[in-house]
Amino acid sequence: MNKIFIILLIIILNLFSFITLNASENIKIKIGLLVPLSGDNYEIGKQIVKATRLALKDINSDKIEIFPRDTRSDPNTTLKVANELKQMGINLIIGPVFYENLINLEEVKDVTFLSFTNKTLDLPKNVISTGVNSTSQLNTIKKFIDQNEIRKTIFLTPNLDYDLEIRKGIKESKIKKLKQYFYDIEPTKLTKQIEKITNYEIRKQNLFDEITRLENSDDPNKESKIKNLEKRYTIGNVNFDSVIIADFDESLKSVITSLLYTDVSPKEKYFITFNQWFDESLLTESASQPIYYPSINKKNLEQFKKKFFIQFNENPNHLSLLSYDLVGLIFYLSLKNSISDINKAFKAKNSFKGKIGIFDIENNRINHRLNFYKIEEGMLKKIF
Repeated sequence: MNKIFIILLIIILNLFSFITLNASENIKIKIGLLVPLSGDNYEIGKQIVKATRLALKDINSDKIEIFPRDTRSDPNTTLKVANELKQMGINLIIGPVFYENLINLEEVKDVTFLSFTNKTLDLPKNVISTGVNSTSQLNTIKKFIDQNEIRKTIFLTPNLDYDLEIRKGIKESKIKKLKQYFYDIEPTKLTKQIEKITNYEIRKQNLFDEITRLENSDDPNKESKIKNLEKRYTIGNVNFDSVIIADFDESLKSVITSLLYTDVSPKEKYFITFNQWFDESLLTESASQPIYYPSINKKNLEQFKKKFFIQFNENPNHLSLLSYDLVGLIFYLSLKNSISDINKAFKAKNSFKGKIGIFDIENNRINHRLNFYKIEEGMLKKIF
């Protein structure tokens, strides 16, 4: 009789486990999506929504549901719709897009936000920055510097609101710097500052003094030597091997122009900058080459752009690729964790290979392992 009871108990327990397992498999993961779907930034939000739909299609699982909401790029609206999503039982939200919209989100208890921002300072405790931050970029730059045994590196950073992010990235990456300089982006002020950094006036005077010395000398070859010197702008070296310019677009080009004006050449010193998202205009700037920068995996980006265009007949922005990867990341974590523990998974040490590259997750932070590129002779080349 006892044996029959034990057998029946085992059967009931196994049946209960089977029912519970199947029930958990049928529970959908509800993900909120906070993006601008009206106003000036409507196009950004629209493309992010499309990218998440593409991710769901590629995952080919009905386990995940996404609920987009319009933030109107406004902090108060962001808070309102975040609370609405929470009332629906959603505790994991992709977004918002802009750093300025994060300020009220700590009020939304027990909800984790995967924001698109690449800023990591002064974030609410429940917000994870998923953008390509300065630490990720400087970790990659440090790898290149170490491989090439570059000893003297200076930083050029604009006097803008992300200079503290750069300082944090320098500290966390443990990159060795000779000195960090901050410059004004106004062109005339910038040039004067670069002249001072590169000791331009002293080096220019050295050239003048050397020409004068030769003119007053008995050197039989002085005419040819003077002729060669007159082709130059300065004499004397600068006290650095590489320069890291934490700037973008036209402002970056202004800094490079000022360096060239002060007779500092990328053919003699390493010109390194931050992620330029494969800005094609840099390919035509022959005087600025070679120039180096970290970025996401370009091959994967091109494949994603092609797939996105086929699906939607338009080209995606770079945040679209990030949103695509975030859906994949959540699905990946759901395979390793129970639905109730997905939020906790961002505190544990995990790695995930997405289209952007590898995400390293730990202590509610995401860093990216990036590739490193070189532009030379009008061509983009992958270093690693």
